[in-house]
Amino acid sequence: MTPARLGLILGTPPVPQGSWDREALVVSAAALQAAYGGPPRDAAERIAAELRDQDGVARVGVRPGGLLDIVLAVPGEIAREIVSGSAGPVGSVGVPAWPDFPRTWDNPGFVVRFAHARAAATLRWARDLGVPWDGFRPELLRAPCDLAVLRVLAELPSRKGAAAGAWPAYAERLALAYHDAHERSPAVPMGDRAPGEVHTARLWLARAVQVALTGLFGELPSRM
Repeated sequence: MTPARLGLILGTPPVPQGSWDREALVVSAAALQAAYGGPPRDAAERIAAELRDQDGVARVGVRPGGLLDIVLAVPGEIAREIVSGSAGPVGSVGVPAWPDFPRTWDNPGFVVRFAHARAAATLRWARDLGVPWDGFRPELLRAPCDLAVLRVLAELPSRKGAAAGAWPAYAERLALAYHDAHERSPAVPMGDRAPGEVHTARLWLARAVQVALTGLFGELPSRM
């Protein structure tokens, strides 16, 4: 289950909330629209009962006002969805007028371009080091750094249709989360270690970041 799939069920994608370091929480206001003048909590309880039978939903709670707290069982499925294109495009907004220099962390343009270049480099290194692409196990994306990237990617469905000016700050947050994951949870084995299934999972995550950034801004550098 993913926010995009929940959007098909609920009528609008839920919004991720919290840091996701403990659980992949998304919040939906669908019951407020489905109440039809009745108590929102009653509508929320009905929807919650249906969602609890859905694969990939770990927990559903109802807040007093009728908001739904939904916990995704395997947030790594978001990476599969983005890579496969099944979530649908967000829509290109074009590359912002970011300066190329200085190439420091104070320059959002550098932060985003470098994240794309790092993701592209990861795909090249993985191929050279024999990290398999097949056999993706999304449940292995459970390190805090991996979950932080998924948390930002989870915003894409609920952000569709946002003004072009809202995307640069989002892209910078995604890029910063990916830089952290790239350094702390590498997708390629270190030293003489053999590649494992977790490396394949992180390879898919790198590709998901690359797809998200190019989907927004079009062509970005693959080497820097």
